[in-house]
Amino acid sequence: MEKLKIKEEKEAEKSLVNVLGALPDLLAMEQTRLLLKAALVQVGIDLLPAMWKMVRKIGLMNVGTSLLSFRMGNIMPYLVTSLFETFGDKDAIIVPEQDKRFTYREYRERILRLANGMQGLGLKLMDRVALLLRNGNEYAECFWADSFIGVINLNMNWHLREKDLLEVLRRQNPKAVIFDEEFMEIATKAKNEIKSIEHFIMAGEKAPEGMIAYEDLLSRSSDEMPETNFLMSVSPFTGGTTGVPKAVNYYDYFSALSDVVEGPRGKIPFKEVLRETVRTMSYAYLDALNQPNLRTLQPTPMFHAGTMTAWLLTLFFGGTLVMMRVFDPEEMLRLIEKERIMYAFVVPTTMQRILALPDEVKRRYDLSSMYTLLCAAAPCPPEFKKDINELFIQQNGRPVFAEYYASTEDGAANFLLPKDYLEDPKRYESCGKSGRTSDVIIFDKEKGEICPPNTEGSVFVYSLGSLSLRYKGAPEERTRDALRIIDGKPYFDEELTGQMDEDGFLYLTGRTKDMIIPGGVNIFPDEIEKVITRDPKVADVAVIPIPDKDLGEAVGAVVQLKEGKSATEEEIIEHCKKEGLYGYKVPKKVDFWKELPRTFEGKMIKRNILPKYWEDKGIKRRG
Repeated sequence: MEKLKIKEEKEAEKSLVNVLGALPDLLAMEQTRLLLKAALVQVGIDLLPAMWKMVRKIGLMNVGTSLLSFRMGNIMPYLVTSLFETFGDKDAIIVPEQDKRFTYREYRERILRLANGMQGLGLKLMDRVALLLRNGNEYAECFWADSFIGVINLNMNWHLREKDLLEVLRRQNPKAVIFDEEFMEIATKAKNEIKSIEHFIMAGEKAPEGMIAYEDLLSRSSDEMPETNFLMSVSPFTGGTTGVPKAVNYYDYFSALSDVVEGPRGKIPFKEVLRETVRTMSYAYLDALNQPNLRTLQPTPMFHAGTMTAWLLTLFFGGTLVMMRVFDPEEMLRLIEKERIMYAFVVPTTMQRILALPDEVKRRYDLSSMYTLLCAAAPCPPEFKKDINELFIQQNGRPVFAEYYASTEDGAANFLLPKDYLEDPKRYESCGKSGRTSDVIIFDKEKGEICPPNTEGSVFVYSLGSLSLRYKGAPEERTRDALRIIDGKPYFDEELTGQMDEDGFLYLTGRTKDMIIPGGVNIFPDEIEKVITRDPKVADVAVIPIPDKDLGEAVGAVVQLKEGKSATEEEIIEHCKKEGLYGYKVPKKVDFWKELPRTFEGKMIKRNILPKYWEDKGIKRRG
């Protein structure tokens, strides 16, 4: 009964009167003005014929009724398809490796056919579809098709180990799986082991018996508008570096655009939801979005939460999206030149591989079209930021590096822009300024108060994500534990330590979940890892807790040496001492591995390392 009452109150707030009441505050926001400017630059005059087409399709009376009650779910599918129809023969999606090109007219038709095909298979509101797809037109088609009919896409990380993928599927209970042919083995195992999955749809030449070919599903389905239940069909997963990935309910985050999702937790005023929705979408800070005819390169996997914003904004604004199915550093430079790319989302590993190319290769390509390389997902060393800028500045005279800190739960928490580090080069060491997309604070958990500037504490974020977060397939307590009410607002605990300067720029110092506690002393691995990587023989390192009979746990280091180099445990320990480490911070044990496990974005997967020192030896960690 209480839930029904809250829902009725939320619906009452979603009225044009309340929205108009919120307009003065929204229009006063820098983020709103930037979004409107970007929309004008990208869509421009095309918006008027698109709106007229939308009105003709659903009727002036229906549009008016929907606006008066702010039921955007009735409008969004028709607005999107009308925009795509207006963009017409402009290139929407290019997949060079598969020699595919789709115009917006073709993209629109394929979306509608897929939506009808999915409904024809019996999928309905809030059913789940797992996507095991490399970058390609299918991924972008699945987003809008399933958004129109209210089906939730599970954005599966196909980098995960097979047993982890199967465990995620078991926990999420999807009704269908759409997969690339190369993932046939895992799809077959899921078909044999997970009976809740009713449909297996393969993107490839010919589907085996008992499965459906993706193109066959489209060809036999209508291209008319299906029965709609709009939601933003996105459910990415946490990284899984320390445990089995959890699904995050992005579809609830965008309740302002949907009439069928749960939305914020508790009694959050709708004008606050609108405000945070605008801030979450304020990627218009980026230079590339303020250049006409946006052309975006997608070198990172589309399942990644950071990647999603780049390709979704591009397609919604009528830009051209060029997809790389497999990342190759030189191929990325070639495509920037060939396709006149202006914008790309990258991770530190992407830049590292580009910078590692021989100088004659890096200088071979014309990179002058680029405006923004947006980096996130893992800590980026300041030298990478400076070096990638130098590469592009030599050709186009402008810095292109931009960065944000983000978690899957919160999305982009802050932005670092070229103007920031041009004004103060020290900001290369930060990961952006609070307030641009959400509010970041440094909090002292013991004192229960916000830390003053330049004081280390725990990183907390207030955002659209913290208002609506619910982990799906995980106990409710996990969500509650991740949030903390501070000054009456729900903040998400990023499980990081850092400090903020007087201007609001965030400097990260460590991860509390990685903390090592020998004899009650808190030690952050990041500090020790930075020291060890300064050894010229070291390619990579993971600092972890190892069992210790006296202290409970101690500092251990697992080192990957550069090819052709050799070192001993004693040499690494001596290096640490010379670099200023002392006491418990000096590794008690150093092991050497041929290769350390990292995700595609460069995050160390310590859960693949820790068991070899604890569970595999029958020791339970008590620290």
